[in-house]
Amino acid sequence: MFGTNAVEAVLLAVLVLVPVALLVVLLVAVARLRARVDHLERQRPVGAGELAALRADIGQALRHVAVVRYDAFGDMGGRLSFSAAIVDDSGDGVVLSSIHARGESRTYAKGITGGGSDATLTPEEQQALSAARTGAKG
Repeated sequence: MFGTNAVEAVLLAVLVLVPVALLVVLLVAVARLRARVDHLERQRPVGAGELAALRADIGQALRHVAVVRYDAFGDMGGRLSFSAAIVDDSGDGVVLSSIHARGESRTYAKGITGGGSDATLTPEEQQALSAARTGAKG
């Protein structure tokens, strides 16, 4: 009919079958990648709404901490007294102070709300609170 010979048959195979074979290989690769993406999306720990809730929870965690050590009395050495501030992202938390003297040690706790306290803070407590809120070393 058209009188195709062996060279024309090979050329026809190369021009038609090779692109078809490449297309099949690409489609299989895309299907595998899509399956992998689907699997990874199912493994994602949280969705967008859950992520916002987690961020809000983390903001309320007492995670900003600073400690200021000092000598409460002039005749004492070793900086054994300290004030430690522990607050969340909003500045809510507590300041703990321990005053070391020769014969005794006293510990105080003062609540912190919004970065301030109803009780008067000593300079060392204010320094610890400021360092905790800014991330600076106390």
